[in-house]
Amino acid sequence: MIDPTADTKLFRLARRLPDNRLGLGIMHLNNLAAKWGKLPEDLLVETVYIPRPPEIGKGNIRTLVIKPRQMAGKLPIVVHFHGGGFAIGTPEQNYGRAARYIAERPAIFVMPDYRLSQRHPFPAGLDDCYETLLWARDVAEQIGGRSDQLFVMGESGGGGLVAAVAQMAQDRGEVNIACQFPIYGMFDDRPENFTDCDPANLLWSRGKNILAWDMYLRGRATADCAVPARRASVAGQPPAVGFVGDQDLFLDENIAYFERLAAAGVPTTFKVFEGAYHGVEVIAPQSDSAQAMWAFSLKAFADAVDTYTAAQPNALP
Repeated sequence: MIDPTADTKLFRLARRLPDNRLGLGIMHLNNLAAKWGKLPEDLLVETVYIPRPPEIGKGNIRTLVIKPRQMAGKLPIVVHFHGGGFAIGTPEQNYGRAARYIAERPAIFVMPDYRLSQRHPFPAGLDDCYETLLWARDVAEQIGGRSDQLFVMGESGGGGLVAAVAQMAQDRGEVNIACQFPIYGMFDDRPENFTDCDPANLLWSRGKNILAWDMYLRGRATADCAVPARRASVAGQPPAVGFVGDQDLFLDENIAYFERLAAAGVPTTFKVFEGAYHGVEVIAPQSDSAQAMWAFSLKAFADAVDTYTAAQPNALP
């Protein structure tokens, strides 16, 4: 059963979107509408363009940098990847999310407009996210950030990118992540590992998930860092914070991934919320389940800021 306070008109409309490109397109248009949202007056947003190295593509990665207008000392940097099944979305849709975390603990949010899989399959979006992480490492001091507190965060498809970026960072040894926040992450492409929930309770359905993975992978499921859940070992990963609702298609894969992290000795903070569906804190922010999620998430973020640091191996002077 879903949380009755979260059974809103918007939820009932959203779950009826078709499991095809049209359905994803409508969701994308809704995300684009978030660009008209405004940040609180005490926050400043700057747009930067990070050049792509030739080996990953042409052009620049449009990236938002959000930080307090008044900064006392160096702040943690959160490199944030928006959700949308790798296929849709925009960093602007997370203005409100960034503002809430910054109000809890002052921080700098760096949010790339990474390439989307409908036109650019794996590894394009992942490469953009990783390149943004390297950029944040290199300019940490210049933008007022702490080079020893570099976090990665994202929800849904963005959570999957968080896990993949953390794996890539471990493999390449170029950058150290102090803590990762893969929130109700999209970790596993294998349908047998999807949670068997009542379809009527799924905002992100089985059909949409299969379509999204197909567009992203294009037959490359076993490529390095393509599917986080397929990785043979997760030992040596940075500390991880996450949560998921029990009415979410990603429930089982999130439980499994965090159990693997914990079993490998990785410090983990993880919680399952009863009655919560995918993205409930966005669709029904005043609901009981959304409020519980926010209380947990903000405290976990504050605890991570107060606890975790990681020196950078190759930061520029």
